[in-house]
Amino acid sequence: MALSGRPLVVAMCAAQVLNLLPHVAVPAVMAQHLMPPWQLSAAEAGLMASAYAFGYMLAVPFLTTLTDRVDARLVLLAGSAASGLATIAFGVFADGLLSASLIWALAGIGFAGAYMPGLRALTDRLGPGDTSRSVTMYTACFSLGVGLSFLASQLTAEHLGWRHAFVLTGLGPLGMVAVALVLAPVRPAAPPQAGLLDFRPVLRNRPAMGYILGYGAHCFELYGIRTWIVAFWAFVAARNGGSALLEPITVSFIVAILAMPSSVLGNEAAIRWGRHRSIVAVMLASGVLAVAIGLLAGGPPALLLALMLLYAVTVPADSGALTSGMSASAQTASRGATLALHSTVGFGLSALGGWAVGMALDAGGGPATPTGWLAGFLVMAAGILLGPIALWWSGRK
Repeated sequence: MALSGRPLVVAMCAAQVLNLLPHVAVPAVMAQHLMPPWQLSAAEAGLMASAYAFGYMLAVPFLTTLTDRVDARLVLLAGSAASGLATIAFGVFADGLLSASLIWALAGIGFAGAYMPGLRALTDRLGPGDTSRSVTMYTACFSLGVGLSFLASQLTAEHLGWRHAFVLTGLGPLGMVAVALVLAPVRPAAPPQAGLLDFRPVLRNRPAMGYILGYGAHCFELYGIRTWIVAFWAFVAARNGGSALLEPITVSFIVAILAMPSSVLGNEAAIRWGRHRSIVAVMLASGVLAVAIGLLAGGPPALLLALMLLYAVTVPADSGALTSGMSASAQTASRGATLALHSTVGFGLSALGGWAVGMALDAGGGPATPTGWLAGFLVMAAGILLGPIALWWSGRK
């Protein structure tokens, strides 16, 4: 029996959590298990971790725009399978910067066929009416999946070794494969007359472009902190004699999990007080917190933990509102292309965020110094503060 209504939303959200188990496996284990034996600098480690988002960015324009022409569930099915297989291959074959980066990029390409095509597969099967809350639930479950990815990867690496961590998390996407197989077929509307990768209709849609560019700023900051949160808290613990109140595995899990209610509440605030106003307020608060954490990087763990938990709320609070705003602003005939550009910009800047923070760490003195982390958090703050500029531009007459 085909899924519809609330069971459809629940099934897609649960399957997406499983699909995300590989998502931050590299950032979760690289500081302790990959950087020392492979002798990687922070910039090299950031580049390796960002290979996932680079692969995603290269593939998502084609794979998501393809959903304007074929049933999105077919793209979702193939992308989920590819993501899982590439993650398992990382655990089996990766042995240095080059091989790890190439395989991790393949995993990102697979996920490009899973996330936004999954959103399209969901929205194509929802009934008429406001889909804002369903879209926000789907995007908010992203954070739950990331939290479990941090947790599963680190726990498995500690007890069984890092290679087993990739093999285990690579099995997660099979859950989305199973759900995609039982979705009812949907025939797309008449294909648009524009070419497959013709984004001109989207670029002319200024309201949608404002959300897309704002999402890029959000992703730059989000993946900057997700790539380096484990390494940062390991630095805090090392600086305080191994005692930092909580272990890096716990902090990374909590930071990721807080993103789920934060994204939902952020979207509810946007519905009540206006998307632009709410998103801008969140972005400004997030930038201020990033600067504060950087300035106090060498300070007491209790203060840093409090600031980090606040930061864990502000960083994702604009995500649901940005994505639902983009979806609501998209023109029907170019919805797939709008989703594709949204995701391309977002993950392109995600890749740049993780890498840029790594380069800033090296330039500031390295990940074992407070000045290195000051430089890293200043880069994250600069990225998110570009978001309000994009929204101001899109709202101009």
